[in-house]
Order: sequence, then C-alpha cells, then structure tokens
Amino acid sequence: MEIQGKIKMIDETKTFGNNGFRKREVVITTEEQYPQHILVEFVQDKCDLLNKHNVGETVKISINLRGREWTNPQGEVKYFNSVQGWRIETLQPDQGDSGIPPVPPIEAFEPAEELNEEDHDDLPF
Repeated sequence: MEIQGKIKMIDETKTFGNNGFRKREVVITTEEQYPQHILVEFVQDKCDLLNKHNVGETVKISINLRGREWTNPQGEVKYFNSVQGWRIETLQPDQGDSGIPPVPPIEAFEPAEELNEEDHDDLPF
C-alpha cells in the first residue's frame, strides 16, 4: 500500500531495549478534501531513509499495516495497529494525481455557435 502527502513532522530516531531496536516516526498530511494526519513509523535500518527528507516535502510512502494482540495483567485482550513504512520517495508538485490529464484553461474552448435552445437534448439534466 502507499500513502501520499506532505511531511508535517519528522521525529528523531529512538532506541529501545538492550538489543538496540530503533524506531523513527514521521507524520504525513494527506492532500484531499478532509486532510488526515497519518503517523508512519520506520524501524531498524529503515530509519535512515528519512535522513534525506524535510518537513513540507510532498512524498509517497510505501507502507505495511501491522497489528498485534496483547493481554494486560488483568487478563483483558487489547489490539494495536501500526502503519510501518519501508520506502519513501519525493514527489514533484504536479505528480499528486497521476493518471488524470490536466484541464485546459477555459480560453482554450471556443464558444458554441448556432445554438438553438429548442433542439432535442438527450442529456438527463
């Protein structure tokens, strides 16, 4: 899966435990009608992928969804999800909606001539 948006925040790499587990988080703000702030974590050697990126860049991140089950000391089962990144690439500003051709300016269209309002029109609106 992939997610696109602007980098809002890049955290420092954090190390956990005796075995040196590393994790680094980045927040991406999607560019859609209702923008979402998505936390993506990079782990171990993938943390270094964020070194060449900056806040404000438009990027595409390849992600995996991860889920795990945990039983607390009271015996209740809890579930946790995470979004884990494994690749990140900078997008050009006009690359956001690839596959959709640009719309020409209104001046590129010629006005309709010989228009008769009484002609049959099969459009449903």
